[in-house]
Amino acid sequence: MLFIKLEILKSFNRKQASVFAVVLTSMMLTACVTTTTGGFMVDASEDQAAADYVQLALAYFDNNDMSGARRHANNALDVDDEVSDAYQVLALIAEREGDRDLADSNFRRAISLDRDNSRARNNYAAMLFSQERYRESYAQLEMVASDTSYEGRALAFEGLGRSALRMGRLDDARSAFQRALQLDGNLFIAALELSLLEFDQKDYLSARRYYQSYLTIVEFLQLPHTPRALLAGIQIKGYFQNEELVENFTLVLSTLYPSSPEYQQLQRLSDAN
Repeated sequence: MLFIKLEILKSFNRKQASVFAVVLTSMMLTACVTTTTGGFMVDASEDQAAADYVQLALAYFDNNDMSGARRHANNALDVDDEVSDAYQVLALIAEREGDRDLADSNFRRAISLDRDNSRARNNYAAMLFSQERYRESYAQLEMVASDTSYEGRALAFEGLGRSALRMGRLDDARSAFQRALQLDGNLFIAALELSLLEFDQKDYLSARRYYQSYLTIVEFLQLPHTPRALLAGIQIKGYFQNEELVENFTLVLSTLYPSSPEYQQLQRLSDAN
């Protein structure tokens, strides 16, 4: 992405910053792609021009302007038809617009052009996961997680764990979630899933420790609890007889998520007792 060291950006919100980046990058491109003006040469770089077009495309994408994003991604490909990130942007656009086959094709093209493009692999894995193609998602995330230079490596391990869970590979899931937390202790999904894995293994102390980590993180971030997290709290804290939390979480689950599978499971557990 385009990095701009200006104090004024501190007062911008994300959308304003993206629009500012679009305008500034457009000005840069005017100079970059013009090679002759009035009889003299301008120092131009096709690689830089293509990269700037990709950043423009991403800025438009962030502002939900798919037409503008597509236009600038294609501009990048007009400069160089083997720009991996341009195909990644086209894949993201196609995915958002519901064109799954086209998105899949563009992700594959992006990865074939640059097998070290971990961001493209990670985004492709996220799409595969959303389509319940867990084995393929796992394969992509394994490669992302092995890239020690990728800034999103911790999240890749978390995604790896989630894919492993869906495939019933519990030991692989546990290892992936532990690595995720080792790299970033603020990943609340990894903490939650580890608490459930340990609870199922009857390691109740570890379950409580991981769940307490989950609670600390989501309270700090002021995030709502999912039905899965509420049920986990009811079970884990219930084992340690924290009646106040159990009552509160049961009320929230029954009030906000009465149709959820987790609430149905809670009712079955209550009937069994």
